[in-house]
Amino acid sequence: MKEMTREKSCGAVIYRLVNGVPHYLVLHSTQRHWTLCKGHVEGDETEHETATREIMEETGLSVTFEDGFREMITYSPHPGVMKDVIFFLAQAKEGPITCQACEVLEAGFFPLAEALAHLTHASDRDVLDKADCFLKVSQPL
Repeated sequence: MKEMTREKSCGAVIYRLVNGVPHYLVLHSTQRHWTLCKGHVEGDETEHETATREIMEETGLSVTFEDGFREMITYSPHPGVMKDVIFFLAQAKEGPITCQACEVLEAGFFPLAEALAHLTHASDRDVLDKADCFLKVSQPL
């Protein structure tokens, strides 16, 4: 019996405050699904280094991470492969979104309900819900 291959990616639930209300970044990937920003760990990067690099590569955004939020999902993207994805919560600094054409068709910041409606996978919606709850408790608006 073949051993499962393990993969690891890191990313973040990214938000901006618009008139005091968090708007969350969702990406429309070239694979045609709507998702959160994430990507594979390279070399001996830390989880935060991977998330920072992937966010910059895919969106051109710089972010500040919120302490205390770390959520992991695990799924099988292909037969024989199990993937762990670590998500942080991060606030985007000012500046335009510049999509990485080979990976992202479009991206935008949306209020919670709209962002949830865009996301393709239930696991991403669950992570976004948890991040929104964390944000509201840690930084009451």
